[in-house]
Amino acid sequence: MKFTNLVLLSILGVFFLSSCGPKLTPFTQKLYDENNWSDDELKRIQFYTSEDIVLFRELRRGESEIVSGEIKIRNGRKIDEVVIKKGTPGVLMFRPKEDKFAISFEADNDDGYLIFGAAKRRSGQYRLFAKDWNRSFGKVTYDGKTYRTSSESQYATLMVDLKRIRDTKVQKRVAKGRTVD
Repeated sequence: MKFTNLVLLSILGVFFLSSCGPKLTPFTQKLYDENNWSDDELKRIQFYTSEDIVLFRELRRGESEIVSGEIKIRNGRKIDEVVIKKGTPGVLMFRPKEDKFAISFEADNDDGYLIFGAAKRRSGQYRLFAKDWNRSFGKVTYDGKTYRTSSESQYATLMVDLKRIRDTKVQKRVAKGRTVD
């Protein structure tokens, strides 16, 4: 009997603790349109990744400047790899186009950002944008260099804590003007 109560209490404790964390929702074009956020307001929203994103590129001879990644050796080749884990927080840097966001996941590298755009087939979810995708990989620009990423990365979606966004109140008022007496 005691063991059963202990197990039940443990399960309830885990459930309670997991419900305290943020509940992340995909960021969609509809959400963006409904709220009509300005660029300044978008820069105050905390974004997260829905999936791991792994970027890699082969280093050429004499190319030794590695800023954000780490060097790995695969099949005798030096590879620069950048890993952005699922749930990594990011912020909007700028909007290159109306329906695309440049999101940075590194605190000390403003040039290290990825482009996410509204996917028409996926309810307007903001997904990782690449120059082109094929069956094996996509090509993306990161920190001014071209990287490859696996085709699974095309499903990486921007996520937001919708409750936190809705709890944020922005006070606005419009000045009515002032006339001469």
